[in-house]
Amino acid sequence: MEDAAFDLAREGEADGLSARLDEGLPPDAQNARGDSLLMVAAYAGRQATARLLLDRGADPGLANAKGQLPVVGAAYQGDAAMVALLLDHGAALDGAGADGRTALLTAALFDRAAVVELLLARGADPRKTDAKGMTPLQAARAMGARVTPALLEQALGQA
Repeated sequence: MEDAAFDLAREGEADGLSARLDEGLPPDAQNARGDSLLMVAAYAGRQATARLLLDRGADPGLANAKGQLPVVGAAYQGDAAMVALLLDHGAALDGAGADGRTALLTAALFDRAAVVELLLARGADPRKTDAKGMTPLQAARAMGARVTPALLEQALGQA
């Protein structure tokens, strides 16, 4: 049953998922919500499972039905290691979901300082706006983030 594969991804059962992939499950399989196995693993912080999927050909740029990307989900969770893994496997640094929110904007908005630092160090664009025209700095300030506005100001030369 395909739902079981998503449970394996969510629970970090890399060995069980590997067996399902060996049986022919596509690494980019999606559930009814359009979430890929990689999206589920990334959102749950299951690095070994995400690495398995990426090594088996999962697309780090595959959005779900809502237009959300795995790297943005990992940024929302504040999981810098997962963000780095996804970027290292080809996720777009400034890739955005349907709402135009990049991983940087999302991390800034939710005050995920380690992720903001990583993304800025990798060259993420702090001036890129979302669908409403908000920059990461504007979004972070509007949300009342405590740490990320200063990081973005420094990146923008405003510190």
